[in-house]
Amino acid sequence: MHLLLLGATGLVGSHVLTLALADPRVTSVTAPTRRPLPQRPRLSAPLLDFEDLPQDPAVWAADAVICALGTTLKVAGSREQFHRIDHDYTVEIAKLAKAGGAKGFVLNSAKGADVKSAIFYSRVKGETEKDVVALGFERTVLVRPGLIDGPRPDPRPGEQFFGSLLRLLKPVLPRSLQANRPETIARAMLDQAFSAVPGVTVVSSDALV
Repeated sequence: MHLLLLGATGLVGSHVLTLALADPRVTSVTAPTRRPLPQRPRLSAPLLDFEDLPQDPAVWAADAVICALGTTLKVAGSREQFHRIDHDYTVEIAKLAKAGGAKGFVLNSAKGADVKSAIFYSRVKGETEKDVVALGFERTVLVRPGLIDGPRPDPRPGEQFFGSLLRLLKPVLPRSLQANRPETIARAMLDQAFSAVPGVTVVSSDALV
C-alpha cells in the first residue's frame, strides 16, 4: 500500500508514521508537512503550504489516506482559523486524494463529534466527519478518541492534569471514560487503513483503551 499521511509531525501522526514505515504492508508513505521531517527509507515528505494546495490529483495519489491533522483553539488563535485547519484543510485534501484514486480515508476525529453539538470543538469535528463521508470513499473510518494522554510539543496544562487524573483512576473507570494513548490510536488507524470492510466505520474511544 502507498499511504498518504496528514499530520505526521503531530502527537498521533508521528506515531502513525513510525508504525507505517516499520510495516511490511506499506510500500511507501507520502507525508506532506509544513516543517521538514528527517529523511527515512520509503518516506516522501514534501513541504506544503496548506493555504496553496497543489490541485494536480497526481500529487495526492495514494491507496489510502490517514488524516491526523488538528489543532486547538488556543494555538489556532480564533474560531475561524480553527475551523480552517481542522475542517477546511482536511476536506480539501480529502477531495484531492479521492480524485487521485484513494479508496479509503481514515480520520482522527474526537469523542462527541456532532454537527448539532453546542460545543464548538465537537461541532467542527462533526462537520468534518459529515463532509468527508459525503465525498463517498469506498471506505471511510471515523476514529473518535477521548482525551489523548501523551507528551505534546506544545504543552497543554489542563490536558496534562486530566491525563494524570485519569491514569490514577483507570482501575475504577469504565473504558468509555479512560484516556487514550497516542500509540494505540495510531495503531488502530493504520490497521483500519488495511481493512476491506466497505462503507463507514466508527471506532469509539473505548475501543482504543
